[in-house]
Amino acid sequence: MANVTIFTSNTCPHCISAKEYLNDKGINYEEKNVQTDPNARKELMKKGYMGVPVIIVNGEEMVGFDKNRLDELL
Repeated sequence: MANVTIFTSNTCPHCISAKEYLNDKGINYEEKNVQTDPNARKELMKKGYMGVPVIIVNGEEMVGFDKNRLDELL
């Protein structure tokens, strides 16, 4: 089972699409909302990212929502 974390915000349509895709595939994930969680925002900035979604699968980081790339990582 893949270890998946997704950094999101409330207003990000790609975040919603990515979460729906993971849910449809039955993949469990940890969501870190940078809008409501200051620690998640700090963690994301520490990784060098300013935008969401950032999806991390087993340590591999992916910026944005790309189904093909996500399938590869999963």
